[in-house]
Amino acid sequence: MNVERGRAKIFYGWWIVVSTSLVFLYASGIVYFGFTAVFEPIAHEFGWSYTQVSLATSLRGLETGLLAPVVGLLVDRWGPRRLLFFGSSVTGLGLILLSVVGSLPTFYGVIFLISIGGSFTGHAVMMTAIANWFKKRLAMATGIMASGAALGGLLIPLIVIIVDRYGWRTAMIIFGLGTWVVCLPLSLLVRDKPENYGCLPDGDEYQTVVASNDSAAIKKNLDINFTAGAALRNRAFWHVTLAMTFHAIVTSAILTHVMPYLSDIGISRLTASLVGTAIPITSILGRLGFGWLGDRMEMRRAAAIGFALSGLGMFIFAYIAPLGLWLLVPFLLTFGIGFGGSVTIRAVLLSRYFGREKFGSILGFTIGMMTLGNIIGAPLAGFIFDRWHSYQLAWLGCAALSIVSILIIVAAPRSATE
Repeated sequence: MNVERGRAKIFYGWWIVVSTSLVFLYASGIVYFGFTAVFEPIAHEFGWSYTQVSLATSLRGLETGLLAPVVGLLVDRWGPRRLLFFGSSVTGLGLILLSVVGSLPTFYGVIFLISIGGSFTGHAVMMTAIANWFKKRLAMATGIMASGAALGGLLIPLIVIIVDRYGWRTAMIIFGLGTWVVCLPLSLLVRDKPENYGCLPDGDEYQTVVASNDSAAIKKNLDINFTAGAALRNRAFWHVTLAMTFHAIVTSAILTHVMPYLSDIGISRLTASLVGTAIPITSILGRLGFGWLGDRMEMRRAAAIGFALSGLGMFIFAYIAPLGLWLLVPFLLTFGIGFGGSVTIRAVLLSRYFGREKFGSILGFTIGMMTLGNIIGAPLAGFIFDRWHSYQLAWLGCAALSIVSILIIVAAPRSATE
């Protein structure tokens, strides 16, 4: 399905990329990055401890991870459009209900509801929507879509202004209504699979593929369609999933402890907060860069490069205290690009190995496993600091885990389409 404008034709898959990017930008900005803006106002109004309020974030992450396999199965059955519409509706409702909470149990209950909405507007659904429409340009399309999530961090200043001017309760109503106004119409632009509309992924025509005598072109258009069960029994699935799970331990540790670490070595909170904000922004370079690279290079090599950059960034981070603040720049460039690249790489690897038919289910199981890494990473780094009163061992350990991810992914079998 192409959109005609004069003599130019725009493949409809690119409109899906745009719509999912914008939904990701708004949802991640409000629900994920923006929670920090209402953290203190909520704690101060009710007199709750930071631990009690923080627990909501941990529960949200755990619930999202546990739901990922279920969401993956549903997106394969019902398609991404229905799930995005449902998720946006529930998220908007949850934000509005958050404005009227009056006790800790109801606060956790509403966060649970918002987490359900977030699961249905999360990676499994978004990436399935893209994987349905792209094969040859999947890496770039995924990188553009995933950049929307990183750009959500730019909404934090606006969120802070609204919360400070109107109060956090009114702000929640504004954000909830905004979710319906912004995300519901965009979700309706998403379509399921291009074959349902008379075309193939990337805008290829049936006649072109059938008539081609080029063995390389035929291989590129070959459909590999694993069931979820067959993928789980395949060695390549566990190589990809374990490599990504170890990488999740690394990213969870650094994203949670970046500010405490920098403060511990004498850096001001303002500078530390700027570094924390810079990580998702620099990750855009990785999301887009590996999107370009992934369409031109075997994905195992691209993944190894991404893990290597993350590991180098962690090694640099470990020596900021003795060697100086100038190391923050190479840290942000290496870790940020590697971290962003892993988001793009994950989806493309699974698509290249297992095809599009049950992509959502397979990705959902991988995300569910990665949740274990997210749960382990932050507490482990905290334990190391409590035990040795230094984060350096934690960061060097993260660098070592990045090497483990490299070894696992390079040992994976080659996909049939590469």
